[in-house]
Amino acid sequence: MKQLIECVPNFSEGRDMGVIKVITDEIEKVEGVRLLDVDPGAATNRTVVTMVGTPDAVIEAAFRAIKRASEVIDMSKHHGEHPRFGGTDVCPLVPIANITMEETARFAHKLAERVGRELEIPVYCYENAALLPERRNLANCRSGEYEGLPQKLDNPQWKPDFGPPAFNPRTGAIAIGARDFLVAYNINLNTTSTRRANAVAFDIREKGRPVREGNPITGKIKKDENGQEIWQPGALKACKAIGWFIEEYGIAQVSINLTNISITSVHEAFEVSCLKAQERGMRVSGSELVGLVPKKAMIDAGKYFLRKQQRSVGISEDEIIRIAVKSLGLDDLKPFNPREKIIEYMLEDPRDKKLVSMTAEGFANETASESPAPGGGSVSAYMAALGVSLGTMVANLSSHKSGWDERWEEFSIWAEKGQKLKEELLFLVDEDTRAFNRIMDAFSLPKGTEGEKTVRSMAIQAATRYAIEVPFRTMQKAFESFDIIRAMVENGNPNSVTDAGVGALCVRSAVIGAYLNVKVNGAGFKDKAFLDEIMKEADELVLKTKTAEDAILAAVLEKIS
Repeated sequence: MKQLIECVPNFSEGRDMGVIKVITDEIEKVEGVRLLDVDPGAATNRTVVTMVGTPDAVIEAAFRAIKRASEVIDMSKHHGEHPRFGGTDVCPLVPIANITMEETARFAHKLAERVGRELEIPVYCYENAALLPERRNLANCRSGEYEGLPQKLDNPQWKPDFGPPAFNPRTGAIAIGARDFLVAYNINLNTTSTRRANAVAFDIREKGRPVREGNPITGKIKKDENGQEIWQPGALKACKAIGWFIEEYGIAQVSINLTNISITSVHEAFEVSCLKAQERGMRVSGSELVGLVPKKAMIDAGKYFLRKQQRSVGISEDEIIRIAVKSLGLDDLKPFNPREKIIEYMLEDPRDKKLVSMTAEGFANETASESPAPGGGSVSAYMAALGVSLGTMVANLSSHKSGWDERWEEFSIWAEKGQKLKEELLFLVDEDTRAFNRIMDAFSLPKGTEGEKTVRSMAIQAATRYAIEVPFRTMQKAFESFDIIRAMVENGNPNSVTDAGVGALCVRSAVIGAYLNVKVNGAGFKDKAFLDEIMKEADELVLKTKTAEDAILAAVLEKIS
């Protein structure tokens, strides 16, 4: 499987988009890399760029971008709110798929060595790529910032990991690292006071604040018996934060880096920030995501706020994300487009035209056309998706039924199960067509020599096996839908019992339709042991399906008679 890494270089230019475009153009020239996001900030005078691709391609694109930045950014003239010490200030690599952190760190070292050698820029390696323990923390590497860099480079303890220990006033230095996925997240406050924003930052960040004698701001820092400063930890783990004033927006913000969102989530950082701001007489008006965010972070946030409202979480992905955006106030300062901010959406290939993305009319028209796909397998999966969707609808209606307030969570659990099945079945709509296309591709392979015939035969058998497995999986997932539909007929909103009944009819047709595809695709399959086993299970599923449908329809008719 393809290895993927993310690279998030931060360039010390956020006001001249012509300069930024010259840099990002270099990235887009490299095959195997996709430029996902370019996020400039005028007040910080900094642009965060996000790209994803195969490791070697990303390293090449990053090097070209760093080189171009060294030519078009003059750090001797740079001013901005964000800490920085170089034209390309930081360049972290992040493992995304099928690659370990250790491997990612080796690619970071490869990039760092090339930057130091060919561009003669001082390079410090940080986080998981750090070559010295004290350089693991980015803040240590960047301490003193650009203005303190000449003195730092004269200090033997801060000799760069790669590149010359010489100050270049134009380029400054660069930190190259390997780290976990980091979410850059800003909390908007109804104040212009940087000091008050910093107070909230110190309240929440893991590092916290130093304990002082007397005055909590100007008092002398307390020390322990070993002479070490005493610090009071903040409320959130895996959280770094500072306060600043953003002239562009006319407000102060708490600028947060969430270094591990499995430890501290975006919504937890928001909620705790709201609490700490309120304790200090301020109000959070919204928040801002810088760069991209994993879809899971948004889904988790949306479900958190829905549960807080005692509402069902078994709703569509788009609706959950909309709730997250509104609850976090992500559209407070500017419009928030999930399709441009969520990494999984940005990785979708726009050329991949999915059947499930069509309109209902478009899907029907495509099915009715002279093309052999989508065929019965895809339609069966879609019928099953409609069937479980009807059961899920009844669960959501029951969750919100007047007088059933104490039962909202019971029905929310059913609705969430229904949504999961619906998503799996929608995937199978397109996967059935892809499986059919794989067979067609296999049959089109050359067969001029004995070797080619062998390869072609093996490809046909592999594709045929998959074309059996996909509709069988549709049968299994469709049958699972009966649990939800049955529960809704028995315990759900009685006004919607016929909707659940129609769902059962859809599921029954889907199981038998997929069964026909399993059977016909197995006609030419040579592995008889595999085929006998899967057909035995398929036959049993058909019998169970007819029994389940009869029982559900009898219960529906009893309720409406």
